[in-house]
Amino acid sequence: MAKDKAVLTCAVVLLNIGLLLAYVEDLDDTFKDGRGDEVWLVEFYAPWCGYCKKLEPVWQEVGAELKSSGSLVNVGKMDATAYSGIASEFGVRGYPTIKLIKGDLAYNYRGARTKDDIIEFANRVAGPVVRSLPSKQMFEHVVGRHNVLFVYIGGESPLKEKYIEVASELIVFTYFFSAAEDILPKEVTLQEIPSVAVFKDGTYFLYDGAMLASTSVLLRGFPCALGTSRSEHLRPEGLWGMGDSKCGVVQDQLS
Repeated sequence: MAKDKAVLTCAVVLLNIGLLLAYVEDLDDTFKDGRGDEVWLVEFYAPWCGYCKKLEPVWQEVGAELKSSGSLVNVGKMDATAYSGIASEFGVRGYPTIKLIKGDLAYNYRGARTKDDIIEFANRVAGPVVRSLPSKQMFEHVVGRHNVLFVYIGGESPLKEKYIEVASELIVFTYFFSAAEDILPKEVTLQEIPSVAVFKDGTYFLYDGAMLASTSVLLRGFPCALGTSRSEHLRPEGLWGMGDSKCGVVQDQLS
């Protein structure tokens, strides 16, 4: 009886492991050209890497949760030593490297290697660059969840185009939203519409078009390293002094 119970327990454990592994796809050198328009969250690893081995059970949990939640993000892993050419094209320089690949961009993740943090990153970057806030209730809900809130107010305009451009560059750090003027708190006074407002610590700050004129200006305000090509001279001041982002992400243009 005890032997049968042990066999059953072992079978259940193996089944659970098999189910988890089914949610993470092993990728090879056909990945880059074969992925189409799909969004992928990929771990590039080396078999001998201790940090990669430590990440493995977390990565399986990430794959399982994204799959069970109905997310459109596919989760995979690639042996970067076996497929070094592909890894090099994606800018892999160390192990493990986590990237969310969406369209022609690969967004690097260097945050905490926990299931919740990785999933939050994947859902944020894979989703719309600018999310709509359709009601006062939704605005209040979002304000309660984020230490800082970027909101575009108004209709179609050159400012909105610039805002979307900036959001596409900086979505790796935080969420960007759009809203109609009437969903904002009554104490918010806009000098003009369209406008961009940042809400933080019970107050707000307005940006004009000139402040959004260059993503390079915005990037200089971020306190986190954006990679060797951009981060060597960044200072923790300026625009992102208002921000609450976790460090760790850049985006690479894919060839």
